[in-house]
Amino acid sequence: MKKILFIFCLVCLVTSCKEDKKEVANDYEIEQTKDLAYASFGMEINDNDALESESMAKHYKTIKAGDSINSKFRGTIKEVCSKKGCWMTLDIGDEEEVMVRFKDYGFFMPLNAEGEVVINGKAFVKETSVEELRHYAEDAGKSEEEINAITEPERTLAFEADGVLLKQ
Repeated sequence: MKKILFIFCLVCLVTSCKEDKKEVANDYEIEQTKDLAYASFGMEINDNDALESESMAKHYKTIKAGDSINSKFRGTIKEVCSKKGCWMTLDIGDEEEVMVRFKDYGFFMPLNAEGEVVINGKAFVKETSVEELRHYAEDAGKSEEEINAITEPERTLAFEADGVLLKQ
């Protein structure tokens, strides 16, 4: 964990020291664009060919429970595990979110991570049956009325990331 924090701080320091270069051509100021600065976690990835979250939301609608697809997309962090940074949820629009876990529990996100990320890995859908949901509700001490109100399986959008880029 200390190594990840050290690397994160080092990346922040290096990227904060860069300056945008400007050139004047024909009395117009031209600002050179530079690559966006990212903190990298897990496997080394880049942001090339990353789908926008709206496109990924469309892909999730076609995935059936048990199927998975390799993908890379951009999303906005909604929440990060407050104990270790071992999971995060991403907002992908239409009031939907994706639960992101990290491959082999091999890396974590900073506890205060926020903003845009690019994630690479496997997208899949988990479906929890009505019986299982009712069992969980019973275990949680819900009323008989609340338990009987559960009539449809719950579909969870999930992602196992092997690499993450956090926009700085």
